[in-house]
Amino acid sequence: MPSDGDRGPLRRRGGALLMVLWLSAALSAIAFSVATSVRAEIDRTSTAVEGLKAYYMACGAAERAVNYMLYGPGPRNPLGGPRWWEPGLPLILLAFPDGAAAVEVVPESSKFNVNTISGDDLFKVLMALGLPPEAARQAGQAVLHWRGAGGGPLDTMYLSRTPSFRAPHASVDQLEELMSVMGITPELFYGGYTRSPEGGLVPRPGLRDCLSVYSAGTSFDINTVSPAVMLAVGVPPPGVEAVVNLRRQAPIRQIGAVGPLLGPAAGRFRIGGDQVYTLRATARLRRPDGALSDLRRSVAMTVQLFTKTSPDAFRVLAWQDNAVAPPLFNVWPN
Repeated sequence: MPSDGDRGPLRRRGGALLMVLWLSAALSAIAFSVATSVRAEIDRTSTAVEGLKAYYMACGAAERAVNYMLYGPGPRNPLGGPRWWEPGLPLILLAFPDGAAAVEVVPESSKFNVNTISGDDLFKVLMALGLPPEAARQAGQAVLHWRGAGGGPLDTMYLSRTPSFRAPHASVDQLEELMSVMGITPELFYGGYTRSPEGGLVPRPGLRDCLSVYSAGTSFDINTVSPAVMLAVGVPPPGVEAVVNLRRQAPIRQIGAVGPLLGPAAGRFRIGGDQVYTLRATARLRRPDGALSDLRRSVAMTVQLFTKTSPDAFRVLAWQDNAVAPPLFNVWPN
């Protein structure tokens, strides 16, 4: 049995061993934390790099789509469709070595003209976007006041804000001006998402999907017109749902095929648009196994085609990074 004198060195050795164990545990915890942080940074950097690649692929897809539209249909493919693009085609699918892109072709004629829309049509659009009747009436009157004659309490209210400003009482040059109008919130302007009965996210349109400064405002492209616009011009709700479901499956080629669904408003619709289009390009990279990544990046550009003011025969009127643009069809090139 060890004496008290012999226990001293044993105790010191035990304390040293315990200290070494605690120090090892602390170093292990630090090493684990550093490894976790490094792994998170690597994943974040990898995602950022992939997002940047997808962004530039979307930009290239939008530029290529403009050229396809300028080329015209070109030689027909074996299935009879255009090699590039033809008027009325709402989607251009592009395959790249490192991924794929879908470009939505949205004629500005699929929207009301913000400078010529009547108060009654504007009220119906705002109602279709979900505003209560009284709020829709007030917001519609505020838009008409913004582009029309001055005076009244609205001018006083704008001047009392900080910072203060004056309503232009002139034609709207940029649609984003509407966010300065009383009653037009960012959510109303940009839209958002709602939950489907199955729990998925469904895009909800906003004013920017229904109004334009470039539209003639007389007839609307059936393949890209917003459901809110269809409701505003008098298409019955069941007809709106049926048209949306049909064009998800394939482009509508003839108005007569959906005329009964549109009811008395059938004369307000057509196939295709004029010369001003918004191209919304969404790109996805290809994974090493060949499948497309879930990461998506979208851009949008508004262009005027066949213009004589540019040697390129087209003119970019607006550009938007990080556009929210789900493809019209759940179809991607291989």
